[in-house]
Amino acid sequence: MLTYLSQAQTRPRPEINLDEFIQRIFSLQQENINYEDLYESLFQLYQNPIDLNTASYEELSALYVLSVVQIKNLLAHRAQYGNLLSIYELQAITGFDLNTIQQLLPFVEVSQKFNIKTLPGSVANASDHYLILRGSQTLEKSRAFKENKYLGSPQQIYARYRLSHPRDFQIGLVAEKDAGEKNYLDFYSFHLQLQNKGKLKNLVIGDYQVQFGQGLVLGAGFFLGKGSEAVTTVRRSNMGIRPYSSLLEGGNLRGIAATYQLNKIDLTAFYSYTKRDASIDEADGEREQYFSSILASGYHRTETELARKNQLTEQNIGVNATFRFRNGYVGATMLHTQFDAVLMRRPRLYNKFEFTGKQNIVIGTNFTYTWQNINFFGEAARSSSGGIGLTGGWVAALSRQVEWAMHLRYYGRDFHSFYANALAEGSRTINEQGIYWGLKYTPAKSLTFSVFYDRFRFPWLRYLVDAPSQGFDYLFRVSYQLNHRALLYAQYHAEHKGKNLPDNTTPQDIVVNTIRENILGNFDYTINRAFKIQSRVQINTFHYQGRAKSVGYALMQDIDGNIKKLHLKGRIAYFATDDYDSRIYAFENNVLYAVSFPAYYGKGLRMYLIARYALNKHLDLWARYARTQLQNQHSIGSGNDTIEGNHKSDVSLQVRYKF
Repeated sequence: MLTYLSQAQTRPRPEINLDEFIQRIFSLQQENINYEDLYESLFQLYQNPIDLNTASYEELSALYVLSVVQIKNLLAHRAQYGNLLSIYELQAITGFDLNTIQQLLPFVEVSQKFNIKTLPGSVANASDHYLILRGSQTLEKSRAFKENKYLGSPQQIYARYRLSHPRDFQIGLVAEKDAGEKNYLDFYSFHLQLQNKGKLKNLVIGDYQVQFGQGLVLGAGFFLGKGSEAVTTVRRSNMGIRPYSSLLEGGNLRGIAATYQLNKIDLTAFYSYTKRDASIDEADGEREQYFSSILASGYHRTETELARKNQLTEQNIGVNATFRFRNGYVGATMLHTQFDAVLMRRPRLYNKFEFTGKQNIVIGTNFTYTWQNINFFGEAARSSSGGIGLTGGWVAALSRQVEWAMHLRYYGRDFHSFYANALAEGSRTINEQGIYWGLKYTPAKSLTFSVFYDRFRFPWLRYLVDAPSQGFDYLFRVSYQLNHRALLYAQYHAEHKGKNLPDNTTPQDIVVNTIRENILGNFDYTINRAFKIQSRVQINTFHYQGRAKSVGYALMQDIDGNIKKLHLKGRIAYFATDDYDSRIYAFENNVLYAVSFPAYYGKGLRMYLIARYALNKHLDLWARYARTQLQNQHSIGSGNDTIEGNHKSDVSLQVRYKF
């Protein structure tokens, strides 16, 4: 799209620091969060900027940058004065300060009605065209490589190609092999997307994800849930069909999906035919084949792992109809999933109400409605087992300084939805009830208090919890912008919930209360235009009721700076934990599109350095070296991945060519 006026008045969108953005809105880290998918979804938002002159409430709220009042004021300004002429016109809208605009810049653009399209959908109209190649390797040999148990080389190889123009078309290819895999195309992903072709709003052929409502039926894409951003992240937005280009094997649908607009109704239909990894067996005395779970690790390094690859066929057919009106929408969704083998869980009491069979149908309805400064949302769904899922709540601006969120959820113990991703304490939307409160108070532009409290219960047994249980989860965070160079924030998070007592000697397992605590202090300081530092201390504790507390801590120092065309990022961290229970998860910077989120445990040092060098306007080079050095240990890792010695070193090299 040629935008003569907007190009003259709006500077190019800045390149976003995805790592910094994720840490700002989600500094509460958990082991059950899929960070690679989170990172990929966030980059999708960056590469497909929304137009502030046409963006809906849903699109604006999906960025997790703007409050209810800011979105309302933007829409009111647009209705009263017409289209924005420049991104900087946001400064004239109540509630938009310079910091908010800077956070918004990477994800938005301003276009004019008289902009014209030339060669729509063609290569000549592409604004994003590049090829990325990456190689990574652990320098020390693990047990499996020494004993020749892995079939392939120790290098991880990755390639990505993309050709696109926002809201017009997109072509993407991804290929990868993990360390130890033999086939250089062990995993590949591809897609072709067309958008805004008359009444055809969206068409994706190849790999894709789908998200509607609050995620009870289809919940793929960028969703944060409980975290340090206590208010805006509890609701989901209708994102519809999105191309899939993540390295996660098993999170995609593969086939065709389309959205067609009929006046105020958007109709979406899709079909998917995919192969999944699974161990397929035959029941005794029967010809029926069955499997107990889908294997999502994506590893095919040994003969056993390779034999499980693509053994299960999964088909999905789905439809959605969304009726949009001035202040919201109402939608209905249906998803039918079918396997070519019977899903039969292991005979354990906690699996009593799990799905069994070859096919499952989930039907749901959802809505969102904005009244004054309150956004209401909700969804109800029913699976073919008869199980019910309910979720709903609101996000409200009580004043310019106070934002409030409430979220209620009920997921039946027999509610089965394979592609759900709604707010939950557990990793799935099953066997859970809960109520969440979130509050954000900003008495001054430089000072923000955030708090959430979530109480939940599990009516039936769970894995490693051999009785119905309950618990609660709460967080308190204060953030203070000392000046334009210095930011200070502190955070306390605690989680109480039941779990089987380990090493129990009684005939029956005993469920006891466990308490996990996390204390975080962070200081960001911009030295000058070229360099900034981040200092962080994190303390974790964990203990079972009646037993000694396990304690861990980490001290981290980051530096980020530029020396002409060379961009450097680095960290040195010292950590010490009593055991794995008090491990510390720490988000790490990495090369573009790579995610690093290791757990620090034991005692030692963790260091990494990333260098990015722009040779010219077409070619960028990345290099990363990371090393873990442990004290008083003779090995790192477990099983086939055990490394003899007290250190582990990883190297990554990456090149991006922009056409």
